[in-house]
Amino acid sequence: MKFILKDMFYKEIDRDIKGVIKVGQEDDENVKQELDEYVVTSELKKHIDEFFEMYKTSILEDTDKNGVWISGFFGSGKSHLLKILSYLLENKIIDGKNAIDYFSDKGLDNFTLENMKLAGDTPTDVILFNIDSKSEADSKSNKDAIVNVFNKVFSEMQGFCGSMPWIANMERQMVKDGVYEKFKRFFKEMSGKSWLESREDFYYEEDSIVKSLSETTKMSEKSARNWYNKCEENYSLSIDKFTSRVKEYIKSKGKNHHVIFMVDEMGQYIGDNTKLMLNLQTLVEDLGTKCGGKCWVVVTSQEGLDEFTKVKGNDFSKIQGRFNIRLSLSSANVDEVIKKRILRKKNTAESYLRLLYEQKESIIKNLLTFTSDTAEMKIYRNEKEFAEVYPFIPYQFNLIQSVFNGVRERGASGKSLSRGERSLLGAYQQVAVDYMEEDTRMLVPFSSFYKTIEIFLDSSIRSVVIYAEKNEKLDAFDVKVLKLLFLLKYVKEIKANIENISTLLVE
Repeated sequence: MKFILKDMFYKEIDRDIKGVIKVGQEDDENVKQELDEYVVTSELKKHIDEFFEMYKTSILEDTDKNGVWISGFFGSGKSHLLKILSYLLENKIIDGKNAIDYFSDKGLDNFTLENMKLAGDTPTDVILFNIDSKSEADSKSNKDAIVNVFNKVFSEMQGFCGSMPWIANMERQMVKDGVYEKFKRFFKEMSGKSWLESREDFYYEEDSIVKSLSETTKMSEKSARNWYNKCEENYSLSIDKFTSRVKEYIKSKGKNHHVIFMVDEMGQYIGDNTKLMLNLQTLVEDLGTKCGGKCWVVVTSQEGLDEFTKVKGNDFSKIQGRFNIRLSLSSANVDEVIKKRILRKKNTAESYLRLLYEQKESIIKNLLTFTSDTAEMKIYRNEKEFAEVYPFIPYQFNLIQSVFNGVRERGASGKSLSRGERSLLGAYQQVAVDYMEEDTRMLVPFSSFYKTIEIFLDSSIRSVVIYAEKNEKLDAFDVKVLKLLFLLKYVKEIKANIENISTLLVE
């Protein structure tokens, strides 16, 4: 029996998979794929159970515990978990099924599923966003930067103007007074354009705005013009004002309404800025106290909260008390996801690979050897693992993670890599697609992973490889060695000596 690699996989290897889970990709087709193909590993079962058990408390009684810190290394699935939790909390209907129903066959126990159903049945506004993309370019210098972003997304969720908060305040007041719809109708008559289209052009619509305010609110034309001229100047926001606004909104929506802020990349946004961390700490604390657990804040970070505060210093230690739930994703989580979602084989292919390994085991083990000063490099434990991982090699999971982290931390990459614009899931799929027409007499050499990060590298690095590819004195193997040497440049676990390089290039 002979297989072509692409014929081995349970699902088409070149199907469209959103390897990078971007906050904002929320059309039904993407959401269905994410829910349907989401792999609940043994580690994730514990995290999901812990989250919904704590969340249940806020439904049944008042509590000030309202913070969740999701951490993990680069590419570990933090953003994906954040999005999945947002779908489950909102429990929206996708392709005729509630989000929670997609999890009925993912191995969760009945107790967890009941807690998830309770959460899904609780009316909830889920506000999911990447904090860096929602903040103003120069806002990090402002000590109130975080509360400003929270206020912006909260206003947008309600349909108010997020970019100009003084306009949102006006809109909010008109809603309270019951004149907002009347104002929008009158403005369209005056301006010829809808208010929602025109409010961003605030400074070009003075007469229409002033006239509409004077006709539909209690303001005279004089007071309306005075407000228009000074509204930005008089605007101010404090954590106390914002949290009171959230509390008032929750109360207006009826019993047990929840608001959940789900914030991607919070750790990277804060960095080592003590003022921003203090802003986050106070904000979460005030929301917990005022809203009695009805307003939650869930954030992601490259580092665990314990490591984060230890690295950043004593100034950050107080934040730990505000994030009672800490969910840390490990490398084992990613290995399991890639095996099940990308590398799963058909039954006939799995049987063939197990037999192949039994025949070639001694050859494979002799090929995959490293020098004694190398950190543990896992090879196949048995025929079962060979069938699961093929055409990759077990050590590649941890090694490519070290490469991604090294490139990101040492500044050799562009901004997009450091902000999580590349996932390990996507990397494995891309390499598998490159080899999908090959037969089973091959293994994927580690140099093949260079392509998965190439577009995110600075041009000064890419140009070296490009010149090498054009150099007639060098052949394809020379270029492979060059790519491999770059991948190993920032990796401490393995030395780039002849024996190790030879092993990493085995194909």
